[in-house]
Amino acid sequence: MNNLNQLMSKIESLLFVIGEDGLTVRQLSFLTEEQEEKVAQALEQLAHHYNTEEGRGITLKELAGTYQLTSKPALADTIQRLVENPPSQSLSQASLEVLAIVAYKQPITRVEIEDLRGVKSERPLHTLSSKGLVQEVGRAEGTGRAILYGTTKEFLNYFGLKDLNELPDLPMGETDSTDENPDLFMSKFQEAFQGSDSE
Repeated sequence: MNNLNQLMSKIESLLFVIGEDGLTVRQLSFLTEEQEEKVAQALEQLAHHYNTEEGRGITLKELAGTYQLTSKPALADTIQRLVENPPSQSLSQASLEVLAIVAYKQPITRVEIEDLRGVKSERPLHTLSSKGLVQEVGRAEGTGRAILYGTTKEFLNYFGLKDLNELPDLPMGETDSTDENPDLFMSKFQEAFQGSDSE
């Protein structure tokens, strides 16, 4: 693979990962550690390949100096069918944990969620927001005015609930002492939930 082809591969990978946000020539130059002139040349070659090779479903689009990979306009009907009939996707364990916390503790900030889970939760929150299951419901008081999250009507529809009062009660019993590997997440979540009930 010659240097230009290698640079094209790097640029293609970066544009694929960044998605609709796209990248500028300057950003691509920094990320690939190549001169802007070479990056511009590679972008021109990429665009040529996408537009002339048969069987390619994507193209390179430039808008106000930002480059991104997009589907070809000729395939709009096919893409529309996907939009209208999205494949059903189950939620990951992380997303389910975050969703449970939001459902029972709302309104709640991301930091509070992460305190309960013990791990970062930005990605699961983004997934849940994109699926319309959680949304911003306000801002917390104090420094920073952190976003408060709550569930949506789509959340109720997703789980077949009329309202939040139909959420099942959390098991509040003590952890079985014979269990050598208790679910630390649920224990911590239950503890926090009990604390909020007593306030």
